[in-house]
Amino acid sequence: QVQLVESGGGSVQAGGSLRLSCAVSGYSASSHCWGWFRQTPGKERDGVAAIYNSGASTDYSDSVKGRFTISQEKASRTVYLQMNSLKPEDTGMYYCAADSAGPYDCTAASWSESSPNYRGQGTQVTVSS
Repeated sequence: QVQLVESGGGSVQAGGSLRLSCAVSGYSASSHCWGWFRQTPGKERDGVAAIYNSGASTDYSDSVKGRFTISQEKASRTVYLQMNSLKPEDTGMYYCAADSAGPYDCTAASWSESSPNYRGQGTQVTVSS
């Protein structure tokens, strides 16, 4: 059974930083696309970042590029999202996502376009001005 468990959310002031973690278990596919998307009430999923096969490639949405960094610790199968220079518009529930997409389909936008095969319960990020 695949499980994704997020942690690390919280409240910060604009300009601050947070690091989200996602512990992945039960996922055995050799090809994997993991990442993060966020959502606020009444709005669609907003893909944030994606990482393919432990870092073979990464992708970010334009809104977070240069501020967020996605990484994966291969041994522990943990995915991280380092978020710097946070803005109030980054506020939302952040979800870890996992899918079997190939390298060309493993993009931040893919989380916006279709629901991932697996997702966690989410962790709240609130950025105040």
